[in-house]
Amino acid sequence: MRLGLYAGTFDPVTNGHMDILSRSLSIFENVIVAIAEATPKDTLFSLNERVALAEEAARHLNGVEVRPFSGLLVDFARETGAVAIIRGLRAVSDFEYEFQMALMNRRLNKEIETVFLMPSEEYTYLDSSIVREIASTGGDVSAFVPDVVARALRKRYGKS
Repeated sequence: MRLGLYAGTFDPVTNGHMDILSRSLSIFENVIVAIAEATPKDTLFSLNERVALAEEAARHLNGVEVRPFSGLLVDFARETGAVAIIRGLRAVSDFEYEFQMALMNRRLNKEIETVFLMPSEEYTYLDSSIVREIASTGGDVSAFVPDVVARALRKRYGKS
């Protein structure tokens, strides 16, 4: 069984994340969506909320498990038996940071590969920060996130 690990903050999970997750399932038999507990970013949703939203968004996909993690990602990959870390690249600006992280992860554990996937063209501009900003001002984010996330954002910002 080839297990991939798709890690991130997922605050919140977007359609771009879901696109990368779907693409990864054509390469890996199973994928763990690993949601980072500790993050340098201030998160809108708690860890438990981010896990629940990702679980609901991925419910229709076979071979997906959502799990929180803390510590080094390569250690979590080793613990789970993952053979690769999946990273999405939207633009050239993502590449430098992701390349550096992939090299560091390889240095820490040479057995774990990093696989870069590009989202569908329609999602190349999309990130969680933009989604949060649109939602916070009352904008409609339903085209950018799974329905469960759109509802959670409306509730969070009192736009029910």
